[in-house]
Amino acid sequence: MHHWLSSAARRARIAGADDVRIEPGTPVTDAWDVVARGVSLTQSQLADRIAPAVGVRLANMETGEARALTLLPERIARKYNVFPLREDDRTITVATSDPMDVTTEQAISFASARRAVFELAPPGLIADAINAGYSPDGAVEKLLRSVGMDLADSVQIVEDTAPEAVAERDVEAGPIVKLTNLIIHEAVVSRASDVHVEPSLKGGVVRFRVDGVLRVYMQLPMGALNRIVSRIKVVAKLDIADRLRPQDGRARVSVEGKTYDLRVSTVPTRDAEKAVIRVLRPDSVTSFEAAGMQARDVSLIRHLLGFREGIVLVTGPTGSGKTTTLYVSLREVAQRAVNIVTVEDPIEYELPGITQIQVEEKRGVTFASALRAVLRQDPDVIFVGEIRDIETAEVAVQAALTGHLVLATLHTNDALSAVTRLQDLGLSRSSIAASVRGSVAQRLIRRLCTSCAQEARGEITPDEARLARTLGARPVMRAVGCDACGNTGYRGRIPIMEIATITPGISELIASDASVAALQRAAVAGGMRSLRDAALERAAKGETTLQEVERVVGEAAEEPLPRGTTPVAAMLAVSGANPAGPMILVVDDDPVLRAVASKLLREGGYRVETANDGADALRRVTTGDAVSLIVTDLHMPNMTGAALLSAVRASDAAGATPVIVLTGNEDNAEEVRLMDAGADDYIRKPIDPDRFVARVRAALRRANL
Repeated sequence: MHHWLSSAARRARIAGADDVRIEPGTPVTDAWDVVARGVSLTQSQLADRIAPAVGVRLANMETGEARALTLLPERIARKYNVFPLREDDRTITVATSDPMDVTTEQAISFASARRAVFELAPPGLIADAINAGYSPDGAVEKLLRSVGMDLADSVQIVEDTAPEAVAERDVEAGPIVKLTNLIIHEAVVSRASDVHVEPSLKGGVVRFRVDGVLRVYMQLPMGALNRIVSRIKVVAKLDIADRLRPQDGRARVSVEGKTYDLRVSTVPTRDAEKAVIRVLRPDSVTSFEAAGMQARDVSLIRHLLGFREGIVLVTGPTGSGKTTTLYVSLREVAQRAVNIVTVEDPIEYELPGITQIQVEEKRGVTFASALRAVLRQDPDVIFVGEIRDIETAEVAVQAALTGHLVLATLHTNDALSAVTRLQDLGLSRSSIAASVRGSVAQRLIRRLCTSCAQEARGEITPDEARLARTLGARPVMRAVGCDACGNTGYRGRIPIMEIATITPGISELIASDASVAALQRAAVAGGMRSLRDAALERAAKGETTLQEVERVVGEAAEEPLPRGTTPVAAMLAVSGANPAGPMILVVDDDPVLRAVASKLLREGGYRVETANDGADALRRVTTGDAVSLIVTDLHMPNMTGAALLSAVRASDAAGATPVIVLTGNEDNAEEVRLMDAGADDYIRKPIDPDRFVARVRAALRRANL
């Protein structure tokens, strides 16, 4: 009588199986070793070949569920060398290396109160899974050795709880403490903003959010993950015995001599708990310039901070840098002789010289109640962590109208949608118009890694052609990836901003119940730059890519290339280098006004090229493709708009090209001089979108274009 394993190898027609002889009573582990060597296969290859022959599925050892582990005691798993994979109301699926053992099947069914279903795996893999699933300490020690145990001792908990206060002894076990420290250390070194410790189908996973994108750091056995979450709760002074309710806490750690604040949140899942750690770096940003803001944005924000009363809003989704912008703003305002009070939930950074109040709803300290109390504290500047209800909004308006500068955050997609958001909360349009001084919409966009970024030279890729067409911009740089940036192509983030100053005209529109679209048109005409244009300007400077602009701003739509169109042809179509249709050249040294005019003309159906000054424009007119019309600013470096007009009129090739002059100058005599010099129209800034496009259309019509 042959052993079932050798018989299965013969039925599977494995070469050499006929020569393998095993006694029927041979231990299963020895039998697997003899057959595998006899047929010159690994045990995993042997399992793959013989599973169909014995009528069972091949086990996938990476798909074990935590719930199944709780149904089968460790002593049963070790005694019969089986590992639970999945369960439902009636069955439990286990990996076994001996699917013919009826005794094992009966023992599993009795212990789990479910019918046992076998899947085949080699005995060595099953033993490793048992050690990892039931006794994670050994697996953790092995993991620590592989990733660097020395680093695990480089994190110190500041003001940690005493060991005797910990209810569960294994939370303070050496390997778990070291692995938790290692995770925190690597998160800090990797510049991660958040650490996610979460259960998954394959056990547990630790992920870092770096530059706004999640990366997998390590996989963990479920037993180790549960202990690490408990250790994190101990560090954050949370109740480790309560696993059924969400909890929030704080901790402070020292990593390589620098102190970091940790904000910890835990939530229960079906089989375990998930923990998220926000890593706060108190001294990471100390000024607008250090935050990477552009000079124009800094100037506008400082203008808004110069108001003595009113509300200044910063909007955007979670993780867009709103709090950082406002904290830097508070640092600047604190340099004046003013009394600043904040109401926050939670307090993220401690600011010297500023009174900070933590919202505690369980104790009756809400945003609204704290604001009312603050108004009796003679404040000059008030920071509200978030306006989230009508009560808070009304108190903020009251504070703004009684001579206080109120800084606050709001969740909206763009700057002027803050008006409708406040209206949705219950404020009247007249209150909003009277109190709001400005609104800032913000996003964070990844900066290209300076070590590996490449210029987008030569033929562009199909994806770049699609983005060029939908975003209306040329790709300047490409992300590549190297060790310095974790092979992402990006390192660090920079802000992009849409800043709306509420002028008297916009305030009247708000009070008259104008739509958000009408408010945006008025703001753009007054010089506001949209988030999309701000992002494209960063890409044009080579600081980021069009792919990143699409990811963050999300305004590029998927469009297939027309049949027969090459990527280069698509790129030329975007830039306006093909011969079809009127071509308009926009000339302005201000990139914001240049972008605004270009956007309006493209939306009007025209192809647009741009030039930075008159000299650049003249080269394009005399050496490039035919230009149908020139829109030029009057005051520019290198060559003014008046000099460009004179040179165009003196050119044999371009002398008849219509020229429209833009200027903020109110001098009527200058308008007369320019019209006499050959200008076809004269438009004063700020641009009114509808009138601007209509005047361009009229100039082209007069030229029969």
